[in-house]
Amino acid sequence: MRHPLLFFGLLLAAGCLAVAPSRNILRGIVTDCLDPSELWYCSRCALPQAGYCGVDSCEHTTEVWSQSKEYVAIRDLKMCGCPDGFVHGLAMPRSPVTGVEDARRPDGLWPFAWEAARSRIAESSEIALVVNPPGKRTQDQLHIHLVRLTTDARTRLTDLQPVRVQRLEDTWMAVAANAWRRGITSYGVIVIRSSDGGWLVAADSTSPEEDFTVAGCGL
Repeated sequence: MRHPLLFFGLLLAAGCLAVAPSRNILRGIVTDCLDPSELWYCSRCALPQAGYCGVDSCEHTTEVWSQSKEYVAIRDLKMCGCPDGFVHGLAMPRSPVTGVEDARRPDGLWPFAWEAARSRIAESSEIALVVNPPGKRTQDQLHIHLVRLTTDARTRLTDLQPVRVQRLEDTWMAVAANAWRRGITSYGVIVIRSSDGGWLVAADSTSPEEDFTVAGCGL
């Protein structure tokens, strides 16, 4: 009697693995979904841009906010079904970069992400740029969340002993120093505008997206 049950358990486990969410959705977007004029676009891109491939729903399309030869900013699917005024975007390199721990992470992604966020969030003091740590992310393509701070985030952020930088290109170096000083080996990143100019950068061992930002609209 044990063998049929064991076989059923193995089948069930295999089925769960088969339907596990892909960790390469964002990688597929930057590889296959940014240029609708490309040959076989509709067969290659899982989340095409609206107006192409007969797909228009928010949940099944990619909305490009801005892009360059190196980077792209898109709407996060968390915006789908939310009221006007809610903002959640993602800025990513177009080359394969896994996450905060990847030595290939580009310095120029940070100023690109800031400008993309500014195009959607008028008040710079409300903007947060965040990257989740390896253990808290669901995708293995580096992405910076473009979101708003919670109302009490600036006060609580002082606990992370943030480092001030004058240039966003120095973010990776600054956050590595911040993490080392505080004894953190695996971390995410949060960047906000400093009240006296420049930016404040800090490492967060949990999830800066969950800890300090309005990540969802609550619908």
